[in-house]
Amino acid sequence: MEITFCKKKLKKIQQQMQLSGADACLLCVDVNLYYLTGRIYNGYFYIPAEGKPYFFVKRPAGFSGENVYYIRKPEDITDILSAAAMELPEYLWLETDVLSYNESIRLEKIFRPARLGDAGKLMRNIRKVKTAEEIEQFRISAQRHVEVYKEVRECFRMRMTDLQLQYEIEYRMRKMGSLGLFRAYGSNMDVFMGSLLAGKNAEAPSPFDFALGGQGEHSIYPLGACGVVLEEGMAVMVDMAGNYTPYMTDMTRVFSVGRLADEAYRAHRVSLDIHERVMEMARPGTACADLYREAVDIAERAGLSDCFMGTQQQAKFIGHGVGLQINELPVLTPRSQEVLEPGMVFALEPKFVIPGTGAVGIENTLLVTDSGVENLTVFEEDIIPLM
Repeated sequence: MEITFCKKKLKKIQQQMQLSGADACLLCVDVNLYYLTGRIYNGYFYIPAEGKPYFFVKRPAGFSGENVYYIRKPEDITDILSAAAMELPEYLWLETDVLSYNESIRLEKIFRPARLGDAGKLMRNIRKVKTAEEIEQFRISAQRHVEVYKEVRECFRMRMTDLQLQYEIEYRMRKMGSLGLFRAYGSNMDVFMGSLLAGKNAEAPSPFDFALGGQGEHSIYPLGACGVVLEEGMAVMVDMAGNYTPYMTDMTRVFSVGRLADEAYRAHRVSLDIHERVMEMARPGTACADLYREAVDIAERAGLSDCFMGTQQQAKFIGHGVGLQINELPVLTPRSQEVLEPGMVFALEPKFVIPGTGAVGIENTLLVTDSGVENLTVFEEDIIPLM
């Protein structure tokens, strides 16, 4: 089985290395390996500032190709480089934002560089602008995402629990080709399939750094559905992953069990207004912080600040990049220094939690074009009755 790499992506990284004076970059985090090689393996991808990279593989067996070497431990890497007459780097980039302390120290002892840099920050910045091939993957994910959401009403039965409804949706997701795992940046952030919030459970805070929380069905997984029976007057927010290709879309829609409180419909309309305004403003060069502030201002003028992005615990962002991970750059926060660029793909999710009723608001995945943004997740945006 031959393993290769993307020359265009490698060139981008080497250009940044040369500008910074870095001699080499060593990658081992799964999404970064996939980004460059199209595979996830147990091992390392070594990138010199000039020339061809090296694959140092522990598992799986069977890889072949140029500069592919099987190793038992990372200490083997320097021996192989020395045998190839490669000088060891004086300035080395490691994924220090993700690696454990022990692994970082071990690699530093192996290479003994005079200086260390953060390859994780570099990779997140490079990955935030998508290629044409990656955008096509998003379009496939979006189309399948929408097809599953069209079937949510068919999943509903009176007196079922939120978990039972989520199971039915997950079944349809898997039939549509969902990969299941919902990769996220940050410690202990990966989840499975997504989240469904019904009624008062939307008010429950969670340790996960997502827009909203939910109690979850067990303390080992404190997020999302909790087993509550779906009853009339409940809002049901469906925020299930669009992980139908490696490049994930993110989409939220709200369903209702019977008629909701009038305030829920008003808040949902404000979420739609925020979407319309942000999409009007968003174009290459627009500051992400300006988009956040505009959303907050609209919520404030509507008198809904107390329930914007939560109640007990309010998220301080209204959108985030998507890709191989669900929370990539850019992030729409008040302190963001980022501006939109063509090829960025981000999810916009201004949401409200109405006490006693549940969460309302929508989320769409938007592609930044040369002149504005394109909504990739086109589907009914009003609150959808389940019966």
